[in-house]
Amino acid sequence: MSNKNKIAVSIIGFNEAEYLKKCLESVSWADQIIYIDCESNDNSIEVAKKYTDKVFCKPNNKNLNINKSFGFAQCTVPWILYLDPDEILPEETAVWIKKELQDPKAEAYYFRRKNHYLGRWLKHGGQYPDLQLRLFKKEKAFFPCKHVHEKLIIAGRKKKTNLHILHYPFSSIEVVLHKFDFYTSFEAEYLLENQPKFPAALMYIVIKPCKRFFIRYILKAGFLDGYQGFIAIFFAMINYLIVEK
Repeated sequence: MSNKNKIAVSIIGFNEAEYLKKCLESVSWADQIIYIDCESNDNSIEVAKKYTDKVFCKPNNKNLNINKSFGFAQCTVPWILYLDPDEILPEETAVWIKKELQDPKAEAYYFRRKNHYLGRWLKHGGQYPDLQLRLFKKEKAFFPCKHVHEKLIIAGRKKKTNLHILHYPFSSIEVVLHKFDFYTSFEAEYLLENQPKFPAALMYIVIKPCKRFFIRYILKAGFLDGYQGFIAIFFAMINYLIVEK
């Protein structure tokens, strides 16, 4: 593969050793693998070092995009594929990426993410296809780094694919509660710093969460995903600052 088509995989993680090995195995074909560890106290670093010598340690900043941007900066090839440590890239997606980048049709690509939630693949409630912008030219992409849920900004053409990324975010209720506490703590600090006035606060605390629940659980038939669908949408509802998709 010529240098202009080389791919770096960038990953940040915090205590994700359980899934990190599978994630790294799925991208072992990449030209570079960059792993940013965010103060893990499990063996995530040891796992990562088996697949790459590009392992960096950074503070566990609640605005994850700061460490994501740091990871992007360490990539020294033209293309970046970003993955979370609890995501796996299927072989057919990897094959397509390597072929597509021989003659790229865009500067960035969306993939369909399949979410495995408490033992069940979610199919309704807006959970699939969960489009994610993950493959992009390094020089064309950046995060503003103002908020944890902001979008990656791409200067160029974006293209949707029908290929998948497999996501295993919540293996137990304990994991759900832990991640919920992490994100809502950051969002509470964000609200306090920005001090929204009463109408805006009412929008975030009442109107927006209820609207999200109604759309995802009723209009988008999230109820068809059983109790897993209900729990997923309930936490999305009360995590009120997540950008609507």
